Order: sequence, then structure tokens, then C-alpha cells
Amino acid sequence: MSSLVEKSFIVMVLTIMLVCSSVLATKNPIQESKPCKRLVLYYHDTLFNGTDVANATSAAVANATGLDKEHKFGMLVVFNDPMTKDHHLLSPPVAKAQGFYFYDMKDAYTAWFAYTLVFNSSEHKGTLNIMGADLMNDETRDLSVVGGTGDFFMARGICTFRTDTFQGDFYFRLKMDIKLYECY
Repeated sequence: MSSLVEKSFIVMVLTIMLVCSSVLATKNPIQESKPCKRLVLYYHDTLFNGTDVANATSAAVANATGLDKEHKFGMLVVFNDPMTKDHHLLSPPVAKAQGFYFYDMKDAYTAWFAYTLVFNSSEHKGTLNIMGADLMNDETRDLSVVGGTGDFFMARGICTFRTDTFQGDFYFRLKMDIKLYECY
């Protein structure tokens, strides 16, 4: 009996040592308090209102369901929006945000985003992929950075939204604070 207990103890100790060594061997341990890269950008969305073809950067491709009047439940918007380093719409874009959002709740003003930031400048080349819920009534909202290419190869992190301005149904600007915790 004692031989069986000794063998079990040895197996348990070896298992613990194996798990600890694999955790310690992680290439880039995540340190939440200190991102490896940080970007602050402004997202400008100009929704097509039926007349402004030249300036529109997004369009509703599926109308709201009509189940509610206030929250646009079911409306799907596809966008190709400019990203700038400051809040001015006419500043030179440093990237394009390409993707979609849809309004996903009948009783609250929320949307779900999935998009790619496409960089092609002297400062950055590559993409960042971002997705998640935008709970618009909250002051700040966190979406996940789920990957990237080029300068952002395999990046992981958090993109914090803050509504910078909202002008009716056809223009809004978000301040995006992007913190990457996995950079290769």
C-alpha cells in the first residue's frame, strides 16, 4: 500500500513540475498593466443618408426590423471609415476601419462590431482585427483585439471605445485607445 502512495506522490510531483515549467517557459507573458504597443486613434463614421454619396463612409445594408423605434434593432451597417490621429475629420487618415456593426438589442442602444483596421503608411503597415459588443450607454467600452498582420502580427489586446461626438443618426466619432498585450 505504501508503495502505491509513494508512486502516486511521485507522479503528482512530476505533473506539478511539468505544468510549472511549461507556464514559466511562455515566450511573452501577458502583463496587463503594461501594453507592448499603444495607439490612440479616432474613428469617423458618416452614414449614407440617401443624398450624400460623396461623403458617406458607411451604409445600412439591412434596415431595422421595426420591432422597436428607438434602438434600431436588426439594422446592419457596413463601413469603410477613416481613422485619424486627432478628432478632425479632415486630418490625413492613418488607417481605414473596414467591417460592419449591427444593432443587437430591442431594449437598449447597443451594437456588435467586427472590423479590420488596415494600415498602409510610413509609420505602420498591416492590419488589426477588432470585435465585440459596443454598449453605447456606457462611458467606455472594451472590445477585443483578436489578431493582426504585418507590424501587428498575431497581436492581442483591448480596444477601448469612448464616444467623442454623436451628431444625429448620420455621423459619430469614437476615440479608440488600443492597447496590445501580445506583440511579436
